[in-house]
Amino acid sequence: MNNTPQQLLHSLFGYEEFRGQQLDVIQHVIDGGDALVLMPTGGGKSICYQIPAMLREGVGVVISPLIALMQDQVSSMQQLGVNAEALHSGIDWQLQKKIEQQALNGDLDLLYISPERLMTDACMNLLRSCKLALFAIDEAHCVSQWGYDFRPEYLQLECLQQNFPHVPRMALTATADRPTQQEMVKRLGLHQAKQYISSFDRPNIRYRIMQKQKGKHQLLDFVQLQHQGNAGIV
Repeated sequence: MNNTPQQLLHSLFGYEEFRGQQLDVIQHVIDGGDALVLMPTGGGKSICYQIPAMLREGVGVVISPLIALMQDQVSSMQQLGVNAEALHSGIDWQLQKKIEQQALNGDLDLLYISPERLMTDACMNLLRSCKLALFAIDEAHCVSQWGYDFRPEYLQLECLQQNFPHVPRMALTATADRPTQQEMVKRLGLHQAKQYISSFDRPNIRYRIMQKQKGKHQLLDFVQLQHQGNAGIV
């Protein structure tokens, strides 16, 4: 296994250099620090925990709220040759036992777990028996009781600090205003975590509001005159 973040970024992901605060986050977590990471969608949050999980000893545990998202991440990692698996309600008993044994044997780099599964006694006992590289709490804004994505199970994730005090924890999201950021820190026990707050400006996205007049003609002009030859969604 390559022994630096830069080497792994190039050999595994095919990128020549990190973007924005990625390297700072990665190095901080590799060194054992906690982190609160806010980056826009497409900003490269996943790399911020995937690389430390592979460079630190043990398995990186990623808490994710959506089975489809977990499966997509696992599939992507496996295609790159990374030992990644997921534990959730959509897998059968035999596969679950196989994945658990892989984790116990130290054969996994990344293990994706739903928050509901994580909080079971069986899963907590499993993790206590494993060498853990880090915890990455993805979509961490789900902890906010005022948010539309609120997941009650996220409120219980503070127990990770109590049960695994020496394992670095990361909270990552692309959706959090200042009050939500403060709530994530409070609810997840990240008072000592270093915060990495990136700009949410997406220069490739802009909004334009126009008065509707002869809508079909406006749409035709928009496609033919302003975006001829481009792909898009209407």
